[in-house]
Parts: sequence; C-alpha cells; structure tokens
Amino acid sequence: MTGSLRWVQLLDEEDLAFLKRFVLASGSLKELAEAYGISYPTVRLRLDRLIAKIQVYDSQRKMGEFERVTRGLMADGRLDPATLKILLTAHKKELENNHDQARAGGSMDSGK
Repeated sequence: MTGSLRWVQLLDEEDLAFLKRFVLASGSLKELAEAYGISYPTVRLRLDRLIAKIQVYDSQRKMGEFERVTRGLMADGRLDPATLKILLTAHKKELENNHDQARAGGSMDSGK
C-alpha cells in the first residue's frame, strides 16, 4: 500500500467495521444509529472520533509510534487532552535524556 493509505492499516477492527457499515448505509447516520441500536448523537460522536483518529494517522507530520498511539487514544476519547500533553512532555524529556546520555557516552569513547 502507498503511504497515503497507511491510516487504514492503523485502524482497529472495530473502527473498520464501523467504517464499513457507514459506507454501506450510504453515510446515513440515522440508518447507522438504527443498525447499532443507539442514538443519533452517539453515532455522531463515534464518527467524530473516527475522523479525528484518521486525521492523526494520516498526518504528514513526522511523529513517532508513541505519539501516534497516544494521539489516537485521545481522538478515540480514551485520553483527555491534559493527560496527552503530560505523556508527550514526559516522553520528549525521556528521549532527550537518552540522546544526551548517548552523546556523553560517545564523547567518552572518543577520548580513549
């Protein structure tokens, strides 16, 4: 698959099943609500979350696996924005510390 279709590969089975039903319902949220036995606003929320997740997965912005997964969880409503920010900040600091330690180790080796 080309890079532009990578987002499809990142969706879980539940998201793909929802997307398939959405297409088969010709995009009718009312029909989808009836098929799932849930309210229209609930279907709308599910679709909005799926759209947000696809936008994260399809982003051309370079991001690592950790950031992609955590942003996907937030889009899915399983993480709130404040928690996402805390996790991404902590991860960035960890990466910077690991990079600094690797550089310090490399400079010690070059002095031998």
